[in-house]
Amino acid sequence: MTPTTPARPDAPATTVDTVVLDLDGTLVDSVYVHVLAWRAAFAAVGLDVASHRLHRAIGLGGDRLVAHVAGDTAERAVGDRVRALHDEDVERRTGEIGATDGAAALLEALRGRGLQVVLASSGAKEQTEQLLDLVEGAHHLLHEKVAGADAEASKPAPDLLEIALESVEATRAVTVGDAVWDVEASRAAGVPCLGLRCGGIGTAELLEAGAVAVYDDPRDLVDHLDEALALAAETHRG
Repeated sequence: MTPTTPARPDAPATTVDTVVLDLDGTLVDSVYVHVLAWRAAFAAVGLDVASHRLHRAIGLGGDRLVAHVAGDTAERAVGDRVRALHDEDVERRTGEIGATDGAAALLEALRGRGLQVVLASSGAKEQTEQLLDLVEGAHHLLHEKVAGADAEASKPAPDLLEIALESVEATRAVTVGDAVWDVEASRAAGVPCLGLRCGGIGTAELLEAGAVAVYDDPRDLVDHLDEALALAAETHRG
């Protein structure tokens, strides 16, 4: 499918030095597993939260999600229990998760262009490491990895991205994510974001949130990588 982008600028891609990648829904096809796990966790404590509401909340930090979909009262009463049940269910369902199409190829293409490649995931460190095992070569292709516990505030706050950028002393970066929350966190950090549709969020919403371009999945982004990096570079100059 043809990517949805503005007109391509005549700009060198080399002005971008770092790419910060999301994990869930971006490098691994885990969004709907998370939806099922959250829904089961809420049901276990007597709360019925619709799947579509949960889907749209994936990408938020787990510390924010319960209140976002069920309210502050639910967070105070059962938030920690719901998060624990969710994490246990995702652990059991890991076998249902795989890499998104082109995930490993994207990491290789970014390294091949001499870029610093950093992972910024809102998930727990242990879960992040397990999911990265699903992407061939991911551990050695990434320069740095940061997880939710590394940041004081979770997405859509910019803290996690700022830590990721500082970890490699990035000067001109771009992020890649699949959720509106990824785009909002990037905007708050002052970094352009390339959106992916493979997490189930549509083009219009990602562009409205501020994505500079939207592609189907990592494979599609690899096929248009020079164009995408040039768009990010142009955003920095603007």
